[in-house]
Amino acid sequence: MLARVRSAAVLGIDAYLVEVEADITNGLPSFSTVGLPQGAVKEGRERVSAALVNAGFQFPLKRITINLAPADIRKDGSALDLPVAVGLLAASGQVPEDELDQQVILGELGLEGDLRPVRGALSMALAARSLGMRGILLPHANLSEAAVVSGLEVRGARTLLEVCRHLTRVHRIPPVQVDIGALIQDRTPDGVDFSDVRSQVAAKRALEVAAAGAHNILLIGPPGAGKTMLARRLPTILPRLSLDEALETTKIHSVAGLLAPGQSLCTARPFRAPHHTISDAGLIGGGSCPRPGEASLAHGGVLFLDELPEFRKNVLEVLRQPMEDGLVTLSRAAMSLTFPSRFMLAAAMNPCPCGYFGDSAHPCRCEPVSIERYLARISGPLLDRLDIHLLVPAVAYQALADHQPAEPSHGLT
Repeated sequence: MLARVRSAAVLGIDAYLVEVEADITNGLPSFSTVGLPQGAVKEGRERVSAALVNAGFQFPLKRITINLAPADIRKDGSALDLPVAVGLLAASGQVPEDELDQQVILGELGLEGDLRPVRGALSMALAARSLGMRGILLPHANLSEAAVVSGLEVRGARTLLEVCRHLTRVHRIPPVQVDIGALIQDRTPDGVDFSDVRSQVAAKRALEVAAAGAHNILLIGPPGAGKTMLARRLPTILPRLSLDEALETTKIHSVAGLLAPGQSLCTARPFRAPHHTISDAGLIGGGSCPRPGEASLAHGGVLFLDELPEFRKNVLEVLRQPMEDGLVTLSRAAMSLTFPSRFMLAAAMNPCPCGYFGDSAHPCRCEPVSIERYLARISGPLLDRLDIHLLVPAVAYQALADHQPAEPSHGLT
């Protein structure tokens, strides 16, 4: 007997529908999955068989063939566990097929039949709506994320048994919708504020100009001058995210698996500060199944590179094209993917290897040749893309001890 279940898979940060065909015929017991399944999809057959038995269902001891269409696109991830299990139950007559029409089902199965969250739930919900699906059934942990998609019946379940009780009409799962307007207005506090900065009037003014015009900025100063502190407060004075920006940013973080449990949208602009040992693939994305890198995770926000000369030169050079186009294109033999990467670049560096060149309080011990070699680690084309070069001097103790109130971030946005 043959049964069809509609599901979805992620490609880049977007999703596409996958039709899961489950066929059960007489013959020696076997379980075959075709349609270019990758690692997690191949291993899913073990999770599915154990989950069906432990949840109290009958696993068909026959020849089982699972086809994932379209068959010419690689399928990766664990979101196809639940549709495969439901397809087997429908093909063996344990659940009705009429409830499977116009509905997308996805989720990862545990061995006891519990449902675990998957990556890219928002992208899959958006794909289901765009292709005219009536609803989507997914793990309860992804419910708040997918419920931001209007015009779609979004239902969440915690176990395979709960899904089957819904499909057999024993206990219906009500659809859930969230108030997107309230989410956008509720800007998540990040614990930092522009009023934390003492003195540094020129630096704060430069950050305001950079935020107003979306300019990239380079902070140059001795250790302890507050360069990192200033950069971390830059996202707090940027304009609020629009709905389209929030959805696109959330899609990227969802695919990367960085959304907090129960989080619906990314309402605050992201701030990413990778370590200087990062690789070029970690910065712009990559891998056998390409994932977004730090440049894409900072989309709509700030990418901060501290100790800029310490980054490998080839890593810094890969940023030149994303800074111009706002996109990262990864070309592989089997596919070509594009990730959005419109970010503000904030960088910080010392003026010399010891960090005290030009500082009146600490003498510089660097030779002119070493200073020149240190500054030459940053190429001219990259420096040209940093619109503002700002000298950040050290702050005197008297200025730090001053408790005069400073202007907060919400007064500047």
